[in-house]
Amino acid sequence: MLEQLRDASNSHDARRMASLFAEDYRSVQPLHPGRAFVGRAQVLRNWSSVFEGVPDFTSELVASASEGENEWGEWDWRGRHKDGSPFAMRGVIILVVRDGLIAEGRLYMEPVEEDDEDIDAAVQQLYKPPASPSP
Repeated sequence: MLEQLRDASNSHDARRMASLFAEDYRSVQPLHPGRAFVGRAQVLRNWSSVFEGVPDFTSELVASASEGENEWGEWDWRGRHKDGSPFAMRGVIILVVRDGLIAEGRLYMEPVEEDDEDIDAAVQQLYKPPASPSP
């Protein structure tokens, strides 16, 4: 299924993408709980927006694994927004496939931070104790 998903996304055909998902598909983004949704119709709306906003969207399946009805894929999504600015996201998507359709998805996709801080600065920022409130 991951290869079908890659091929459909690279075709820029939102209907083809949506056809891979069950009508009652359940999507969650554990890092962004408010983005959860149910239904193929939302998949169609989402991918229509992706292809409109990033006309040269490309999807690379970097690595994958499957066991039973679970498929794990590491993704690299790239392109340019309509205004020419770069678009890049990477992460992992975990699918549950039932009856030949994607029934559930857990997405861990995040924007790539090209000008990100080095590891020392990141560790300092992420793991420092919270600031003490002023008296």
